[in-house]
Order: sequence, then C-alpha cells, then structure tokens
Amino acid sequence: MQVKVIAVGKLKEKYLKKGIEEYAKRLGAYTKFEIVEVADEEAPENLSQAEMNQVKALEGDRILQKLSSQEVVFALDLNGKQMTSEDFAQTLEDKMTYGQSKLTFIIGGSLGLSQEVLDRAQHRLSFGPMTFPHQVMRLIIAEQVYRAFRIIRNEPYHK
Repeated sequence: MQVKVIAVGKLKEKYLKKGIEEYAKRLGAYTKFEIVEVADEEAPENLSQAEMNQVKALEGDRILQKLSSQEVVFALDLNGKQMTSEDFAQTLEDKMTYGQSKLTFIIGGSLGLSQEVLDRAQHRLSFGPMTFPHQVMRLIIAEQVYRAFRIIRNEPYHK
C-alpha cells in the first residue's frame, strides 16, 4: 500500500511539519506515506472568474503531472462526500481488498482545484462545511489515514 498526498504550495510552518512527520513515522508501520508539493500560482485578492480558473488550471496541470494511471485519487472538495472516520477506514480497506494499492489525496491551493483534477478523481472528499487552511489539511489527512489503519486493524486509538 502506498499513500500519497499532493498539495499545492510549500509548507513553511514548523509546527505543522512536526505533526506531519510524527504521523508519517507512525504510518510507516502500515504503508509508504509521502507528501508531494507542487508550486502554487500567485493570486492577487481581486481576480476575475476567468483569472481564477486560469490559476486553478495551471496548478491543476502540475498536479496531474504527478499522477499515474494506477492511482486512486481522492480530491479534497467542499462539495465532496463527508464520512465518519469508520466510513473512511472502510473505504480504504475496500480499496486494498480489491488491489487498489496506490491512494492519492489532492489538496488544492487557496482557490481550490481545477475541473480537470476533479474529473480525474474517483472520489471527492469533504471534511465538512468549515474552511481549513490547505496547509493544515496535510496534517488532518495524515492523522485520518493513520486513524483509518488503526481502525482497520482493530488497534486502539483515542476517540
């Protein structure tokens, strides 16, 4: 099993890096885990819809270049499906059971994901209606994937 997170932008916050490193270390017992960063586009505050789409398209092209045809893609999308941790664990277990061993989670930039990336994804996943900084989502995904493996293996984990 391989779990990859593709994220737009560079993570600078040390506290987030430390948290992600901790979960990556814990995940080492279950899977190969990696985070791949792609460059973000500068996006001034007052962009037209066409300019926003252009920024998302450029970032989306960079994301798509990092994907192989064998990867099962989960795009983080506010309009995606919300799941409990148990449902998420079951989804991952189902993928493993059916030989889909390369799972990739995509975190867009501040404007979200291009339609091309959303179309490439087999799953759209939402962590709720609240807005989280995309840098924080890296930590949340790492924790939820770790939690899912603990659930799958019936191992204790705090509730």
